[in-house]
Amino acid sequence: MVLLNVIRGGGDLASGVALRLHRAGLRLIITELLQPLVVRRRASFAEAVFQSQAQVEGVTARLVGTLTEGLALLAGTEIPVLVDPQAESLSALRSMLPVPTPIVLIDARMTKSAPDYGLEAADLIIGLGPGFVAGQNCHAAVETNRGFNLGRVFWQGGLESNTGVPDKVNGRTSERVLRAPVDGIFTAHAEICDHLEAGQLVGEVGGIPVVAPFCGIVRGLLRSGLQVSYGAKIGDLDPRDDPRFCTQASDKSLAVGGGVLEAILACPELRPYFWAAP
Repeated sequence: MVLLNVIRGGGDLASGVALRLHRAGLRLIITELLQPLVVRRRASFAEAVFQSQAQVEGVTARLVGTLTEGLALLAGTEIPVLVDPQAESLSALRSMLPVPTPIVLIDARMTKSAPDYGLEAADLIIGLGPGFVAGQNCHAAVETNRGFNLGRVFWQGGLESNTGVPDKVNGRTSERVLRAPVDGIFTAHAEICDHLEAGQLVGEVGGIPVVAPFCGIVRGLLRSGLQVSYGAKIGDLDPRDDPRFCTQASDKSLAVGGGVLEAILACPELRPYFWAAP
């Protein structure tokens, strides 16, 4: 094996990164939580955790039960998804892969906080978004905030702070994101790609209704039956009302994916492994 990329997280941003790497011919494994709280489910490989497989833009990810199954799947065209909340597979990979096989860790969980591991966790660690400081808790950091630096790779220093404000779409910002009004179990009353009028019921948390604040299409919606905390993101309403945006990777995620690909290719120590015989 020439090189292996491990992506922590399978949400919409991570899935855009996975698409970029997969289409470029890089081998990768996605690790996820047992119950990922993913809203843009039709554009996220994390959905494989619940449905055994997930497809985004013609690329299929498949849930595997063990790391051995995941490595075997790499020989085909599908992306393995492994439930591994603590990324314990990283240490196991060292003993399972041929020597030398560089491991690239891409932290796409978007926790917006410093990671819970050191620089020795992988040969190259790429951190996405706030909380990462290149040279301290990752080797390279990729900007995820929209603007001049979106997708830019930094080899020293930190990234922009979390603004807490969603991207503006047709003049809508914070109201686009539907959040849990209380702690409780989320129950959906709409489906992704549904068109909703203002005031129409989207779902409920602990019996408290969540309604559409304006007219638009349900771009993302949390899976029913999951426990959420007050303020957690449970839905995404898009005023553009275009169903294509529900199933395609976002421009932002693909831009960040381009930055990740640049970081991998720019690392001099890894370059020999791209052209070595598999």
